[in-house]
Amino acid sequence: MGYPGTIARQTPEKAALIHAGTGEVLTYGALDAGSNRLAQFWLAMGLRRGDHVALFLENHIRFIEVVWAALRSGLQITAINRYLTVAEAAYIVNDCGAKALVSSIARADVAGPLAALIPHCTIRLMIDGALPGWEDYDAAVSGYAGFALREEWAGEMMLYSSGTTGRPKGVRRALRDLRPDDPAVVAQFPVDYAFTPEMVYLSPAPMYHAAPLAFSIRVQREGGTVVMMQHFDAAEALSCIERYRVTHSQWVPTMFVRMLKLPEAERARHDLSSHLVAIHAAAPCPVEVKRAMIAWWGPILHEYYAGTESNGSTRIDSTEWLAHPGSVGRAQLGVIHICDADGAELPPGEAGTIYFEREAMVFAYHNDPEKTRRAQHPAHSTWSTLGDIGYLDAEGYLYLTDRQAFMIISGGVNIYPQAIEDALVTHPKVRDAAVIGLPNDDLGEEVKAVVEPMDGVDGDPALAEELTAYLRGRVARYMVPKSIDFTDSLPRLPTGKLYKHALRAQYLA
Repeated sequence: MGYPGTIARQTPEKAALIHAGTGEVLTYGALDAGSNRLAQFWLAMGLRRGDHVALFLENHIRFIEVVWAALRSGLQITAINRYLTVAEAAYIVNDCGAKALVSSIARADVAGPLAALIPHCTIRLMIDGALPGWEDYDAAVSGYAGFALREEWAGEMMLYSSGTTGRPKGVRRALRDLRPDDPAVVAQFPVDYAFTPEMVYLSPAPMYHAAPLAFSIRVQREGGTVVMMQHFDAAEALSCIERYRVTHSQWVPTMFVRMLKLPEAERARHDLSSHLVAIHAAAPCPVEVKRAMIAWWGPILHEYYAGTESNGSTRIDSTEWLAHPGSVGRAQLGVIHICDADGAELPPGEAGTIYFEREAMVFAYHNDPEKTRRAQHPAHSTWSTLGDIGYLDAEGYLYLTDRQAFMIISGGVNIYPQAIEDALVTHPKVRDAAVIGLPNDDLGEEVKAVVEPMDGVDGDPALAEELTAYLRGRVARYMVPKSIDFTDSLPRLPTGKLYKHALRAQYLA
């Protein structure tokens, strides 16, 4: 257990990261030297422990090098969603107070004009080229030694919420007086998924997101190998498991849906025998989808519920899940409380806001004390919520109902879109689905479904009627959408989350 500095001394030629899209390999020796050079450069430029740096980069082979440079320099680092617009990226760079930013020529359409909007971030490095206002990454760091700083401190990631219900906010945790190889650093991110130095971990998601980045860092602390996909593709993901003899992986439910809808011959032709642990989270998984995945891959699925805030978590393995279908598990970190709108605790079986109780409030939203306060229970300052609705059963298993912000109130009845979406995506002609509430003069709100059909399927009135009939046998009558629209592509983030804020705003406009 350690970090690139210790792993590189033991196995310098071992692959720390493999880019599945390009075939590039980053060894532990190269990762150690490269992250040291960038750390030395930042120090020479005046950055000191506690300062902030940012990263606006695709799934590039050097992504992890930049992150490790911060984590061994005592710096706070923010990885920015690579799909943001110029204004959105500028907001995060300015809000987090970054003094340094790393991007790439592949992000030139945003990075180019971004420079003029971030005047306080004066240290700007660009990988694979340079633009006005930017310095070439390799030229900048090449003159610095690949040796560790004289005094290394553990850094911290300050990632931003996805912004699916509003403007993203940074989740801030205080730096601790620890060295980057201190066992207490690892204790901040405990895992129990049979991680070993021999493991090969497949990451099919964007590295800027909290879970893929945190798990990849944790794998490299173990001395394992991360296989990073450029972007998710269902058939290619299966090919990667076979090609690299992947032992561990992490997914979001939409990826399961895409893989299950591959032709049977494509699903069957890959050797997945090396695959021991498939972790998933980020969004609730439809029961029938998960049941089908366990039938296909075996009882190797492990689900957890947690957030960037790290205020609490649950876990459940396949065997437990088959006995408690739909659950995201029992509390692993923190104590769960389900409360009504006034903060009163609810009994098992009743849905309400999910709070985790900890010994102290473990996070704050950067520059937003009001949002931090809203995340706390009205009467218990050490209870905090991610804004999700759910319920506990008699055995303490948690079931997610939906996001508080997505709930539809129609005719005085609370409707949770997730249940409708889960039913829709099981239809063979549906690739993806979103359900939102729109104003209705009589009912207050009405249920609207927006569906992305499978390739070759026409989104027409006949399909709308077919889906409506399909739903009538699967959800309550009052939950059946008043109308169904069709689209070529839903605004789903690569992290698996639906950008409902934008979808609803589009309809309201």
